Amino acid sequence: MSLSFETILLDVDESGVCVLTVNRPEKMNALNNRVFEELDAALDHIKESDEIKGLIVTGAGDKAFVAGADIKELNTLQDSEAKKISLRGQRVFQKLEDLTIPAIAAVNGFALGGGCKLAMACHIRIASNNALLGLPEVSLGLIPGYGGTQRLPKLVGEAKALELTLSGRFVKADEAKEIGLVNQIAEKSVLDAAKIMMNSMMKQGPLALKNAILAIKESGNDSGYTSEANLFGELYNTDDFKEGTSAFLEKRKPTFTGK
Repeated sequence: MSLSFETILLDVDESGVCVLTVNRPEKMNALNNRVFEELDAALDHIKESDEIKGLIVTGAGDKAFVAGADIKELNTLQDSEAKKISLRGQRVFQKLEDLTIPAIAAVNGFALGGGCKLAMACHIRIASNNALLGLPEVSLGLIPGYGGTQRLPKLVGEAKALELTLSGRFVKADEAKEIGLVNQIAEKSVLDAAKIMMNSMMKQGPLALKNAILAIKESGNDSGYTSEANLFGELYNTDDFKEGTSAFLEKRKPTFTGK
């Protein structure tokens, strides 16, 4: 891969699974301007790449996924700059959520503030046993930005989202799974657990994965059922559908081509 970054690492394996690592372990992988710039560019590359079929997002080291925003950097902002920073965070994290390939957060350790929001922008979250998640912005006299107030209620419900946001308290992995903030807890390596889940997805039809993501993202909207029917119908004319049904009838594993 020709892209080179200072604060993130990209590694794509032979199956097309890309691991994106926020690489500032000396700063607990805190999000600063450079990280956002590089995340933005990396997500553009991932979206346009024919090679990349799935994305895993994690943090360098075992202490933190992303411990939050870089507070020293935030403390220097003026009002107008702060709004622009919030809008930029919303835009970058929306790019992540809008990917039509599976995106899994491998949450290793602290996922606070911006780190929790980064994880929530992924389609699925797997947490390590020592994971700690939360939105502590009220303790700084702020509210969560970067889409945090919008994504948290969708995952845990409005009442629980209000409780967590207004108290600023952190939740451990067990509670995070219980309330729906994470999907799974890894007993050993969280990155290995994410790869296992991703590999099970990579065996499925890539066009079906894309349309399933698009359909589920429409849930709760008036147009959701119509979108589901349209996306369902689109797949009937694909080689992958023919291969999938033939393989089922012939009692063999399918070989999907994404066509």
